[in-house]
Amino acid sequence: MSKSIEAAANTLPSKQQYEWQTTEFYAFVHFGVNTFTDREWGEGTEDPAIFNPTKLNADQWVNAAKSAGMRGLILTCKHHDGFCLWPSKYTEHSVKSSPYKNGAGDVVREVSDACKKGGLKFGVYLSPWDRHEKTYGSGAAYDEYYKNQLTELLTRYGEIFEIWFDGACGEGPNGKKQEYDWKQYLEVCHALQPNAVTFNVGDIRWCGNEAGQTREAEWSVLPMAASSREFVFRDVQNTEDFDGAFRARGINIDSLDLGSREVIEGETKFIWYPCETDTSIRPGWFYHAHEDGKVRPLDELLDIYYKSVGGNSSLLLNIPPNKDGLFHPNDVARLAEIGARLKEDFAVNFAENTEPALSREGETDVISLKLADEAEIGKVVIMEDIKKGQRIEEFEIYANGGLLYKGKTIGYKKIAVLKNPVTTGCITIKITKSRLLPEVNFVGIY
Repeated sequence: MSKSIEAAANTLPSKQQYEWQTTEFYAFVHFGVNTFTDREWGEGTEDPAIFNPTKLNADQWVNAAKSAGMRGLILTCKHHDGFCLWPSKYTEHSVKSSPYKNGAGDVVREVSDACKKGGLKFGVYLSPWDRHEKTYGSGAAYDEYYKNQLTELLTRYGEIFEIWFDGACGEGPNGKKQEYDWKQYLEVCHALQPNAVTFNVGDIRWCGNEAGQTREAEWSVLPMAASSREFVFRDVQNTEDFDGAFRARGINIDSLDLGSREVIEGETKFIWYPCETDTSIRPGWFYHAHEDGKVRPLDELLDIYYKSVGGNSSLLLNIPPNKDGLFHPNDVARLAEIGARLKEDFAVNFAENTEPALSREGETDVISLKLADEAEIGKVVIMEDIKKGQRIEEFEIYANGGLLYKGKTIGYKKIAVLKNPVTTGCITIKITKSRLLPEVNFVGIY
């Protein structure tokens, strides 16, 4: 085994990354002045007087998210237009200048409180691009402004599980772009919310698209050179660690293959850099009345769930509130349908009281499970003990003497959806390719 493969096999997640991975499925909520202008990107010139969601009910958002089986919620506290959903003392372009609750409202407080009451984790989105703030594009002055707002969000609203950094960088009101000082921003995050993960820079990465499309093989272990922002990892100090052949091959974070043996060969430094899949329940990210009939079909959303949560990623599904401050009934109904189907699909684990038999056939590790009774199965869930790394590269599932499923990576969780359900009393899983010994800590049969 090469030094590259061995080093990759021994790369482990941080405690923050591991805890985040267990969240699996959570809500994105895009809400702000765009909701009232019927736009996706605001210009920063919007009058705060347009923001007045007279029926806002954060408990409704939380209950709808929970009905789908979600475990967290991330709110767009400030989008690119610069309008703040909390009364920031660093700008007048916020809810305090709006008619909402006569200027005494704090949407971030309402949502964080509702999450706490409902048992959901709470996360914040704070756009670095600010099309309203006059210091944007000026360098250090805007960095200070942004850090001040970040500090407000990370000190006023309790425990934060994820801080979502958008990579968008356009012109501000002075026609200039800002070069974001990510190092400073992350120092604030680590100091004030040490248990939170940061998206896009730091702890977790983007899947590479907003359609919910996923890779067949998703690796959490990548060469350090996979990131173009050398300083963003908690435990990396020396940017020379990022030199390697990875970039020279033209591979970047959006490539379909980020971690195969062929890709990592010759690399010596690795990072645990897991994937988040984000997409919206509708065509747009903010609410548009003309999309009320375009909520994505249940089967499409379930397919995204099985391929993301069930493909070593997490799923961040956006649900946009309307002008009243409520999720539309169509979205609420679809979320409930997702939750009902997931409960149905995973109601009974036929392997719950089954002790797996472990054996080895040449270079292949074999896991055999004999069920108490024959059952019709349609899904097999396999989980690696990622506290010991991600190692499995290829596996196969057999029953009744035939091959049911052939897959690649497993990682935190793999949901193998069988094309055709099969009735059987025994399942055999063969790990046909692995980096060091595989460490499987859960098998479920449904």
